[in-house]
Amino acid sequence: MSGGVDSSVAAALLEEQGHEVIGLSMQLYDQSEGQTSFGSCCSIDDLHDARRVAAVINIPHYIVNFEKQFHERVIANFVSEYTEGRTPLPCAHCNSDLKFATLAERARGFGADAVATGHYARVDSDAGGRRQLKRGVDASKDQSYFLFSLTQEQLACAVFPVGALPKDEVRAYARQRRLPVAEKPDSQEICFIPDNDYRSFVSKNAPEAVRDGVFVDENGHVLGSHTGVHRFTVGQRKGLGLSAPTAAPMYVLALRPADQQVIVGPKASLEQTTLTASGVNWIADEPAGSLRVETQIRHHHQAAPSAVRSLGDGRAAVIFDAPQLAISPGQAVVFYDGDAVVGGGWID
Repeated sequence: MSGGVDSSVAAALLEEQGHEVIGLSMQLYDQSEGQTSFGSCCSIDDLHDARRVAAVINIPHYIVNFEKQFHERVIANFVSEYTEGRTPLPCAHCNSDLKFATLAERARGFGADAVATGHYARVDSDAGGRRQLKRGVDASKDQSYFLFSLTQEQLACAVFPVGALPKDEVRAYARQRRLPVAEKPDSQEICFIPDNDYRSFVSKNAPEAVRDGVFVDENGHVLGSHTGVHRFTVGQRKGLGLSAPTAAPMYVLALRPADQQVIVGPKASLEQTTLTASGVNWIADEPAGSLRVETQIRHHHQAAPSAVRSLGDGRAAVIFDAPQLAISPGQAVVFYDGDAVVGGGWID
C-alpha cells in the first residue's frame, strides 16, 4: 500500500471479496530527521494515507523497512547507470526486486498466500497451466511493461485487483467506499527525486561523474563542451547548449563515458532497426527460434511489429519491421503477443 488510490482500492476490493487482507507499506528512506517529502510516493505522508485507508476498510497495517534494499537495488543502480551512459528505469527494478521479491518474502512471514498491488496489469493462465502476464484493461494506465521480469513463481502469488478496471472506475469505487485518497493525484516523477532533477541527484551521489567532456558529431568533429555524460540521454534535443552549424536540430545519438563524449547528430540518425538485450526473462518458455512479437522500447512507446530470438545466456536480439526512434541503452524492452507479455530485458 503506497498510499495512492490504486493500491488502496486494490486492498478494499480484496477485503470486500472476503479475503483476509494485511496492508504493508514500504519505508524507503530515513525519517528520523523529520523529513516529510521524499518524492512523489512512499513519503511519510503517503505512509499515513495508507494507514488511514487501512483503518477505513478495517484491516491491519504494517510498515516494512526497505531502506537498505531500496538503496542497494534501486538508487545505486540508477546512479551507476547514468554514470555509465545508460538511461535507467528504476520503477522496473523496484517492482521486481522489492515488491515481488523482498516483499513476497515478508508476506510469507505473515502467512500470506499472495501479494496484491495496485498495478494496472493482469495475471492469467494458458492452456498448459503456465502463468501469463497481461496488459491492464485501461491501455492508458497499463503497467505490464514494468513487470516483465516476474517469474512463474512470482506470478503464481501475484494479484492485481485493479488490472481489469479503467481508472475512472477505480476512482469511483474509492469515492463509494469513502477512502480518504479518492481524489489524490497520481504520482508522475521518479519517487526518490522530488524536484525531478536527476542530473543534480546523480552529481551529488557520484561526484566523480562530474567531469568535463565534449560534444562531437558523427564524423568526430568537436562541437562544444559539457560537464558530464550523466546529464544526457539518447534522443535528447533540448538543453544541449549547442549552436549547430546547420538549421537542423541536433539530438544525442550515443554516449561514450570512457571518453566523456556525447555524440550528436540529426534526428534521422536516431533511427535503428535492431537491438540486443541482456538480463532477459521469458515469462513462459524460451523460444527455440525467431518469434513474431510486438516490441515496446519505452513505457509510453507504441509497441512495434518485430521478430525476437533468444541468444542464450539471458540475451536476445530484436529486428523491427520499421526503424525505431531513440532506442536507449538501459531502458527495458518488452515483447508482447497481443496483450500478453512474452518476456523482456534491458537494452544493451
